[in-house]
Order: sequence, then C-alpha cells, then structure tokens
Amino acid sequence: MAQAQGLGKRYIKAFFRGFFVAVPVTVTFLDRVACVARVEGASMQPSLNPGGREASDVVLLNHWSIRNYDVQRGDIVSLV
Repeated sequence: MAQAQGLGKRYIKAFFRGFFVAVPVTVTFLDRVACVARVEGASMQPSLNPGGREASDVVLLNHWSIRNYDVQRGDIVSLV
C-alpha cells in the first residue's frame, strides 16, 4: 500500500513538471511562431468560406514571416 502511494506521488510530480514546462513553451510558440484561427463570415469569399454563413474555415497564422517582413503579393494578412 505504501508503495502505491509513493508511485502516485511520483506520477503527480512528473505531471506538474511536464505541465510547467509545456505551458510556457506552448504559449511562446502560439505568440511568436504561429497560431490557429477560425475564419467566419463573407469577407473572404470565395477564397475562404465558399459554403456561405454556415461554413467556417480554419487557417494557420504565421507570425514568423511577419516579424521577418517576408510578406509577398497575394498573401492574406490578418489584423487584430
């Protein structure tokens, strides 16, 4: 019984160590490199949302190329 409690404590410690490493890495990645966004509405039709109002597309927003000024003609730019 004591061995099972020690094993449970070890798993909890490992979980929290992984959690406190994974969360900052994920937040930094989403802020600096890329994030996922949903495009809804008719503003980008027919390129995005060709089905109309009932459909929504998911896109990957690349923060890295914006920071390096690597934007070319024909790229879609999202502003917040």
